[in-house]
Amino acid sequence: MSTPTALDLASGLGGKIDKSQVLSAVEKYEKYHGLYGGDEDERKANYSDMVNKYYDLVTSFYEFGWGESFHFAHRWKGESLRESIKRHEHFLALQLGLKPGQKVLDVGCGIGGPLREIARFSSTLVTGLNNNEYQIARGKELNHTAGVDKTCDFVKADFMNMPFPDNSFDAVYAIEATCHAPDAYGCYKEIYRVLRPGQCFAAFEWCMTDSFDPHNQEHQKIKAEIEIGDGLPDIRLTEQCLEALKQAGFEVIWEKDLAADSPVPWYLPLDKNHFSLSSFRLTAVGRFITKNMVKALECVGLAPKGSQRVQDFLEKAAEGLVDGGRKEIFTPMYFFLAQKPHSENQ
Repeated sequence: MSTPTALDLASGLGGKIDKSQVLSAVEKYEKYHGLYGGDEDERKANYSDMVNKYYDLVTSFYEFGWGESFHFAHRWKGESLRESIKRHEHFLALQLGLKPGQKVLDVGCGIGGPLREIARFSSTLVTGLNNNEYQIARGKELNHTAGVDKTCDFVKADFMNMPFPDNSFDAVYAIEATCHAPDAYGCYKEIYRVLRPGQCFAAFEWCMTDSFDPHNQEHQKIKAEIEIGDGLPDIRLTEQCLEALKQAGFEVIWEKDLAADSPVPWYLPLDKNHFSLSSFRLTAVGRFITKNMVKALECVGLAPKGSQRVQDFLEKAAEGLVDGGRKEIFTPMYFFLAQKPHSENQ
């Protein structure tokens, strides 16, 4: 598939938000967050609006800089970012033991990069669940281009209230997506409900690690930068995710922070001290060029007013992610594999 150009970025900025309303949407989004006086309770109460605004505003930036799969990956030396992202997705499919013809649910699927890769890798039928209309429309275009529209589809819905009958899927996964849920238990309980007995749920979660100190102001600042830059109501501790899984009824097969022993730091693509031709747009130089390009596009009216503001909070996110990774207080890949018991009485 062709790499998005500057004009693709400009035409997609704002998603389904009317171009004249992008600036006011940015302002409303910012006010949800602690850096602008917002609080956690308000973000949780209005998570659907907040997350939808976020992905309308940032999806074009993500696709322009990151590609179709909006996530980090455990990475080996000598492995490119793109290779590591594909392997990360294949790892998930293998952990779930996917078999040809199975029905699989991708919770919080973005524009469907992992969905398409996992469907092709495992010959499964994958449904992507997403509450953002713009991302679904974009995902359908990409499915058609990739020739997977017969095996991959999308459903627009909230993952806290899924429109599927009980016991609908042979496997469920989430890649850096359920961190947007206002309540981990409520989200995991819905996943438990739609998963068939004896089958598995696997995920990569964004979490604060045991090294995070809630009383440390620098730690709190890093956490707040990640929350505003990535559309998060709150960032849970790994132990909170684990407890929520168990409360939802899952049996945890294994869990681990995969960032802890990644030979190449997961945050390297965003590190200003790192340069890479293969992921140039994510480097400090690439981001500087993008920032000025967006400024120019906004000045001539090709990009809506407010586009630079989106770039600004994405920069905050990058800084927070790198600092959180360096200090080992944050991970984007707390992995777990959990099974729904064969019998509800187990």
